[in-house]
Amino acid sequence: WCGSLLAALLSPRMVGLRVDFGLLLEPLGFIKVLEWIFSIFAFATCGGFQGETTLLVSCKGVVNKTVTAAFAYPFKLNTVVFSAPDPKRCGGTWTDVYLVGNFSSSAQFFVTLAVLVFLYCIAALVVYIGYKHVYQQNSKFPLTDLAITVISAFLWLVSTSAWAKALADIKVSTGASMIPGIESCKAPGTTCQFASVTSMGTLNVSVVFGLLNMVLWGGNVWFVYKDTNLHNQSNRISPSP
Repeated sequence: WCGSLLAALLSPRMVGLRVDFGLLLEPLGFIKVLEWIFSIFAFATCGGFQGETTLLVSCKGVVNKTVTAAFAYPFKLNTVVFSAPDPKRCGGTWTDVYLVGNFSSSAQFFVTLAVLVFLYCIAALVVYIGYKHVYQQNSKFPLTDLAITVISAFLWLVSTSAWAKALADIKVSTGASMIPGIESCKAPGTTCQFASVTSMGTLNVSVVFGLLNMVLWGGNVWFVYKDTNLHNQSNRISPSP
């Protein structure tokens, strides 16, 4: 698409930047700006997260010692280990305790999609604002824009659904329900209590922005379609009243 655009921009009859911000007040341009902004929030709220979960451990020579496990994007929890309660590791009964689950595929899919559509929105806005005449004179551009818009709407649906499911599992893996699965907490004389976990409000917000992006891209299909020759052809062949 970028190669075709460059060739068109360099053609003798289409060369020349014609800046017109008026399109941003129309649905096609205005929605594209919203898509650009919402994609930023989507990858920022997910990709920038850092948190930790905390337990209180009592064992031989240790009373209510705080142990923590720090986790962050891309949420490969099975590589995150809790700190030891003490240098003697509870008299040798405490072994390395890892969190459960690897949710990197869903998280990275979501963030990667957000970054890609962010870059595409920039390219599209440049064309809308500066090269609208190229966009209108070459039918390939609106059709390509339509195809990308449809695919993006579908990918937002898939990635947001996958990320929402992964987030629910992350909350389980870092919450109080993980304690029964910790073998070191079952050792004689050892007790573990769940203390706290970092609030995941920003991750919840990322899911909301994923849904908003899906709605925006899905709704924008109609406005992009109106600029294609498919819409113009359907208007020409429709019978006159």
